[in-house]
Order: sequence, then C-alpha cells, then structure tokens
Amino acid sequence: MLVGILFIWLITAFGLWIVTLVVPGVTARSTGSLLLAALVLGLVNAFIRPLLWLLTLPLTVLTFGLFALVVNAFTLWITGAMVKGLEVRDFASALLAALVMAMLALAGFILAQWLMMGEVHWMYMTSHQGVYL
Repeated sequence: MLVGILFIWLITAFGLWIVTLVVPGVTARSTGSLLLAALVLGLVNAFIRPLLWLLTLPLTVLTFGLFALVVNAFTLWITGAMVKGLEVRDFASALLAALVMAMLALAGFILAQWLMMGEVHWMYMTSHQGVYL
C-alpha cells in the first residue's frame, strides 16, 4: 500500500518534470519543488477534484468528456498557486500541461499493459471481477 502510494507520487513528480520541459508556461525551481508539487497535486486530486467533477458533470457530458481536461487544468493551476516552487503562468499553460499529463498517463498505461501481458489490448479491458468495461 505505502509502496504503491510512493510509486504514484514519484511518477507524478516525473510527469510534472516532463511538463516543465515541454510546456513553456510551467516552470519549477528545484527537484524538491517538483516533489512537493506532486504531493499537493495528489491531495488536490483527492479532495478538490471530486467536487469539481460533480459540479461540472453536465458540461463534461455535453462535451463528450473533453471538459474533464479543463478540470485537470484547474487542478494543476491550483497546485501552481499553492506551491511556491512551481509556476503555472496562466490557464492556457495549465490546459496544455493537463494535455501533456494525460498523454503521459496514456503512455504509462500502454507501457504497464505491455509489461504485464506482453501485448496491449485496446478494446478489451476487464475489471477485477471480470465485468467488461
């Protein structure tokens, strides 16, 4: 349990580091800032993001899920405001950063599928109970 949380925290910090390299409006002062930002982002995702999802559910449905990217951008923007060492210059930078983080998450999912099964099943995903999603 604790190892999994630490792993996700480090992966999030790595993703934020990639974002600072790719997105011009997002900068971090140090590695410590990235680690702290990953922790704060995890807390924001755990406590604030579910409320935002609930409040924006109609918009998310109307935009076929694309508004979820705006919610993710807002959580990154909030994290940048809370952590002194992480600067998210404007909401457009946060939106681009959220897109990059989503692409990194997809790449991580594909890599995990490949490492666990030796192949990637795009359309065939099951839950732990065997129910098709």
